[in-house]
Amino acid sequence: MAREQLQNLTEAMYYILLTLTEPRHGYAIIQEVEKISQGSFVVGPGTLYRLLARFEKEKIIKLYADDGRRKSYLITEKGYKMLRAEYRRLKQLVENSKDILE
Repeated sequence: MAREQLQNLTEAMYYILLTLTEPRHGYAIIQEVEKISQGSFVVGPGTLYRLLARFEKEKIIKLYADDGRRKSYLITEKGYKMLRAEYRRLKQLVENSKDILE
């Protein structure tokens, strides 16, 4: 995955990485995304597992545990850096919009 593709994270990417600040398996990630977003965003299994594979390949997340039935993942330092950068970018967008929209 080219670095350019990860300059700005999609909503799904952002929420998935946010949930992986603690080890979680697929179904737990889906549940946590819905909880964090207060039900405004739901990630489907296809999207989730495609992104997990991409993130793992790019060392954005790592396999934390594999009990043979399910795999748990955890964000890496590289993933934290991306998540923090995206948070700052989104925060700046909101800050820049305040005078116009409020």
